[in-house]
Amino acid sequence: MTKLAESYREYAAKAQADADASTLNNVRERNLRAAEAWLQMADRSERTERARAIREGAATAASAPA
Repeated sequence: MTKLAESYREYAAKAQADADASTLNNVRERNLRAAEAWLQMADRSERTERARAIREGAATAASAPA
């Protein structure tokens, strides 16, 4: 997992903890939405890194002498 994705997951965990600790419905909902957004960003970051690694691997293989 990339460092950026790890950070996003930490932010999601913090937002979830804040939601769990909240006594106000609107604050809880806001934090739950934030947690979900952070998790989506982490997933997107990981997909991007995997795609980049595949592209770089293909480019390296294509440029290798036969």
